[in-house]
Parts: sequence; structure tokens; C-alpha cells
Amino acid sequence: MAIIKNVLGENLELCCSSPVTGFYRDGFCQTGDRDLGVHVICAEVTDEFLAYTKSQGNDLGTPAPMFSFAGLKTGDRWCLCASRWKEALEAGVAPPVDLAATHEAALKIVSLEQLQQHSI
Repeated sequence: MAIIKNVLGENLELCCSSPVTGFYRDGFCQTGDRDLGVHVICAEVTDEFLAYTKSQGNDLGTPAPMFSFAGLKTGDRWCLCASRWKEALEAGVAPPVDLAATHEAALKIVSLEQLQQHSI
């Protein structure tokens, strides 16, 4: 199995197991061919971000039991789409990021410096 790297060039760390996150629902912000949204940024969501992403059509705060999704609240960690995090950055509401748990693929969309400015 290949070693997966984070934006710091180290082994990718767990983002969150409660709630379980990641495109593959394994707690890691991994990506692959089926992950069209590129869910690679491990963020600690804020009320500001949750309101913003809801206004953009992606309501992460409302439970969706049919998907075993309890809904997120401030302080929860979640693997976000890199493009949505970048949009939130441009709107001034980017949530804090765990660099050790953010996949290196994020660097194709945002810079390390942008991520570092919002690191936990």
C-alpha cells in the first residue's frame, strides 16, 4: 500500500473518527478517482463556514439520517472539498485547517501558505 502524504510531506494523519469523515468514511481525507469533489482538507468547522456552505447549496449542519449523517456543529472536524474551502477563503469564512490531516492533493487548488495562515 502506498504511503499517503499530507501538505507537509509527512504521513497523512487521521482527521476525525467521530463523526467519521472522509470520502471513504475512514476518518482520513484521502482521495481517489471517484472523489470528484476532492475532499482533502481537514477543517474544524465554524458557524460562519456552516452558514456559508449552506448558502452555497451544501447544508452540512442538518442531519441526513438516510446517509447516517448526524449533521455537523462548530468544532467538528470534516474533510472538505478543496474548492469549497478556497471559495470560503475568498469569502472570508475559511475554517481552520489541520495541516497534518490535509492531503497533499489540496496543494493543486490552494497554496501551503493559505493553509498555514488558517492552521489549527
